Amino acid sequence: MSNKSLRSDSPAIAPVAARIRERLQAAGARFHANDNIADYIEEGELAALQGEVQAGLMSVLESLVIDTENDHNTRDTARRVAKMFVQEVFRGRYHPMPAVTEFPNVERLNELMIIGPIQVRSACSHHLCPIVGKVWVGVMPNEHSNLIGLSKFVRLIDWIMSRPQIQEEAVSQVASLLMDKLQPDGLAIVMEADHFCMHWRGVKDVDSKMINSVMRGSFLRDADLRREFLALISRRE
Repeated sequence: MSNKSLRSDSPAIAPVAARIRERLQAAGARFHANDNIADYIEEGELAALQGEVQAGLMSVLESLVIDTENDHNTRDTARRVAKMFVQEVFRGRYHPMPAVTEFPNVERLNELMIIGPIQVRSACSHHLCPIVGKVWVGVMPNEHSNLIGLSKFVRLIDWIMSRPQIQEEAVSQVASLLMDKLQPDGLAIVMEADHFCMHWRGVKDVDSKMINSVMRGSFLRDADLRREFLALISRRE
């Protein structure tokens, strides 16, 4: 048998993560931890990516000197964690935005609307520890605004929150998305959350919470409107 017959003419296939990264770089697209990259993932690649994440996590467990072959508790941990990252807690990176039906403001509503508290879960991009909290949304519509169902606020916010990130940037992303969808006169977002990177490590302070807000449009310009919104959500506590 000749040497030529022993050689494969098929080029080596790059890992799926590398192929996705090449598409992002070729397009000049950002792919930070809190970015959505669904447009650059082709059909069937997400399952393959999950498999690559699983292999990487197995290497992490080996580096931690955990006997995954004989320890029944960790034998399947790499697969479970890979599925959790790709399909659940970081889902907002890899899946497209959920479909949201928008309705015209037929009744020309122009009074303050408040949605919340919406329970949210995210992960700190510094230590990949959970962030668990709640979000309030204030909307000041105008006659040209779009309206969406209450459940759609939950779905859109969950899509943004299901990524590794810091709370300040997450709230700003939520505000930008809702401003784009609703086109209101003003929008207000307040988030309060526990950060498990403080609970589990470092100072190990279980009582501290982080509260931050983003005000857009009339909420930013009108101090009375801003005070009304903050007063109303404080009564819900």
